[in-house]
Amino acid sequence: MKIKVILEQGEDGYFVAYCPSLKSCWSQGRTEEEALKNIREAIELYLEPDEKLIEDSKHKVYEVAI
Repeated sequence: MKIKVILEQGEDGYFVAYCPSLKSCWSQGRTEEEALKNIREAIELYLEPDEKLIEDSKHKVYEVAI
């Protein structure tokens, strides 16, 4: 899966990274590399399935590649 990330340098010198397609998925870092590493982790957490749905036998969980 490829997700577009916007990277900007803030007024404080930190780099801010966010995903326009994932509402409220933001991160930052002191360097571009650190900001990209942090946003990658934020995206992974954002996309994790809800554990309650997995445990509930009424639901099926599928994984699809995009």
